[in-house]
Amino acid sequence: MYYFLKANKNFFTYLLIILILIPIFGINFFISFLGNILLLLFLIPLLLVILAFIGFNSYKSKINTCNNCGAISLGLSETCMNCGVNLENTINNNQFDKKPSESTIEVKAEEIN
Repeated sequence: MYYFLKANKNFFTYLLIILILIPIFGINFFISFLGNILLLLFLIPLLLVILAFIGFNSYKSKINTCNNCGAISLGLSETCMNCGVNLENTINNNQFDKKPSESTIEVKAEEIN
């Protein structure tokens, strides 16, 4: 019996702590505590996904494409690093501001003999 108590010292320590804390705080405390921990385990990854989405959209809005050569650059420079064209016109003519009908390419089908 003495060996059993000595081997399971941590178990009995936690059992005594629980038996002392349950009458003081009550079962509702432990249920709400576990519920809050589970809620945090679900909300923290959701918060990280939302922050990543916001960061990606912020980064995406700073990307400019040169109309002359098609090079991609961040919004930090005023000229294209590849061909030297002024990118201020590109910033003003953002792809999101265009109407869909302006960017559609008309294709006519022709019959080959």
